[in-house]
Amino acid sequence: MESGRIRLGIDVGGTNTDAVLMRGREVLAATKSFTTENVKDGVIDAVRSLLAQHGGQPSAIDAVMIGTTQFVNAFVQRRDLSQVAAIRVGLPAGDGVPPYAGWPEDALEAVGGRHYLIGGGSFYSGKDYAPLDEDAVAAAAADAAKAGLSAFAISATFAPIRPDIEIRAGAIVAATVAGARITLSSEVGGIGILDRENAAIVNASLAALAERVVASLRQAFADMAITAPIYISENSGTLIGTEVAARLPILTCSAGPTNSIRGAAFLSGLQDAIVADIGGTTTDVGFLRGGFPRETTAPNMIGGVRTNFRMPDVLSIGVGGGSLVVPTAEGAKVGPRSVGFRLREEGRVFGGATLTATDIAVRAGQAGIGEAVRVADVPDALVSAALDDIHSQIEEAIDQIKVSSAAQPLILVGGGNILISRAIKGASEVIRPRHAEVANAVGAAIALVSGRIDKLYDFVSLGRDGALAQARAEAIAAAVAAGANEDAVEVVDLQELPMTHMKSGSVQVKVRAVGPLAAVA
Repeated sequence: MESGRIRLGIDVGGTNTDAVLMRGREVLAATKSFTTENVKDGVIDAVRSLLAQHGGQPSAIDAVMIGTTQFVNAFVQRRDLSQVAAIRVGLPAGDGVPPYAGWPEDALEAVGGRHYLIGGGSFYSGKDYAPLDEDAVAAAAADAAKAGLSAFAISATFAPIRPDIEIRAGAIVAATVAGARITLSSEVGGIGILDRENAAIVNASLAALAERVVASLRQAFADMAITAPIYISENSGTLIGTEVAARLPILTCSAGPTNSIRGAAFLSGLQDAIVADIGGTTTDVGFLRGGFPRETTAPNMIGGVRTNFRMPDVLSIGVGGGSLVVPTAEGAKVGPRSVGFRLREEGRVFGGATLTATDIAVRAGQAGIGEAVRVADVPDALVSAALDDIHSQIEEAIDQIKVSSAAQPLILVGGGNILISRAIKGASEVIRPRHAEVANAVGAAIALVSGRIDKLYDFVSLGRDGALAQARAEAIAAAVAAGANEDAVEVVDLQELPMTHMKSGSVQVKVRAVGPLAAVA
């Protein structure tokens, strides 16, 4: 990137809103503030603070990158969700397990549980086993609309291999229901239809909320006379446009910890390490591999619903700066309950009456936040016991996230990194890079654009080298189509997964290509 280009990175968390201005590899200004109930207001305050520090004008900002947990929090809390009509194209073969199977009762109630089974679909080879019943799709859409639904999740057997079946069904729904918000499962999940269908339903339930949030953010920057393009961080640590984020909010569900891991890599200069992002409510422990978060290979749960969309392999524990400290017979218990964004009102060092982990850090002399005199009466034994519990919980989380017993570097980021004052078991060294407290915003600001391919290839007819070359080319083309600089895109991950239970020669190939934004390159 040219040295004159300025990027604005923002991460809106449950407790804090962090923001940075960056030029190249330099952090020009940084701010951390408590998240406001109205997220838009908190973002505006953060940006104005940055501009005041930097002394620059809004017009100097060339690109805006935002990470947010708004959407995943909404689904987990069952708020602001749309009722969804799930249309599965799979008959006569795909009716063994119905849509919404295994959903928690409260989640099912929140999204309605309405579903339709439709004739059509393909085999893993891509060959049709039944034609799409277009009349049944139209009838299902009309019935859902009659019930007042406008959010649709469409899934089909082996849709990642034959996305055209879902695309055609989606076109029929769009022609039948004016203003329908349609999610195609092939856009959000992997091969397995049940988990992919769940991901599509979750996304469809969030679509209306996503449109409102994205529109609010756009308006916030317009009000500040910032005309730079706006991008949203996705789960992989790369960027998508606001139009994609509004349509596919599920892609952003784990952007917070992902941004922290990417920011930790950038600030520390390490490409492989353990990262602990200690926030106000939780600590997210992840693993850096080649400068990007290691992705989970197992199905993941979001709000109690099993899905298979792309997620970083992150373990979250209830330890953060706002965690409650409770004396016990054995010593002390820290978390998982937290005062969250009310730390300023409830924490003792700020004049409140609740003893938190931040109060312990101040009492131990590890931080100069608030007024230390307000916690001078906390007994030394309680301080020591609380610190023991904090370190023990983080060490246990690190032990669970590691894939080998070898000690590895540990990068501490997040405002709660002040809680750590001792050596950590399993870590070869503990690193606190400069600007660690806003690593998540840095991760958003440096995010690249990605392109992904996850398809089955026939290694017999194409040959291994030919199939992999085709997969690489398709991933690079996808990154360029998403806005990456064509001359700087590179493949950063390639996986081959032989389908031993299928026809000989069928191999699932996953490729990720990334590159800098063409708009600011």
